[in-house]
Amino acid sequence: MAMDFDQVHQVWLDMHRNRRSGERKDRLERGHGHGEQLFLRNVWWPLRGNLDNLHPEYEIADWRGRPYFADFAWLTEAVKLIIEVKGFGPHVRDMDRTMYSRELNREVFLQTMGYRVISLSYDDVERQPEVCIMLLRMLLSRFEVSGQRADLPKLALKSTLLQAVQLGKPIRPKDVERQLGVNHRTAVRYLQQLGQLGWLHPRSSGESGRVRTYEVVRRDWEAFDW
Repeated sequence: MAMDFDQVHQVWLDMHRNRRSGERKDRLERGHGHGEQLFLRNVWWPLRGNLDNLHPEYEIADWRGRPYFADFAWLTEAVKLIIEVKGFGPHVRDMDRTMYSRELNREVFLQTMGYRVISLSYDDVERQPEVCIMLLRMLLSRFEVSGQRADLPKLALKSTLLQAVQLGKPIRPKDVERQLGVNHRTAVRYLQQLGQLGWLHPRSSGESGRVRTYEVVRRDWEAFDW
């Protein structure tokens, strides 16, 4: 028998609780409140029908190196999506100029780190979730075709190449690991594939001749057959 939203949500939340300790676990207990649960119930569940790859109270270091907890992060090989549910009071009415500037700077920084940042109004989540569903469906349709998952390896290659072009220096497997949230072997495979396609050139270092970085050969990444 298929589980309903409440059952799936409880299992999902318990799983994330069990994976955390200390401040990260406390933050999950405090931060995953009414607005966040309403978003899952009214928007994400009707849109996706599951909570796969979705992380609540996701910790990221901001541009100052200080921890920041996003309401949600949806992490796949194709996209890293940060989702914030923002109430008018704390995010507009009660925010001073310094807090406002920090919030905007944080969003720009997250974009530079490869995340797509989506902010939704609590009022819309509560009163007209169909608007949120429509907008998110338009965004996620870029990564899906006819209701099926898109060619994720190709999207991952695109993201890796774009990252290499923007990095301004030879790219390492660990850079790809952080960007896409994949393991070391997968990151190396993407870099090797781009090398075989003529976009990257492997560079070895040390007496062993082991390849440690990849240098961009072609920068017209928009010409790649996506």
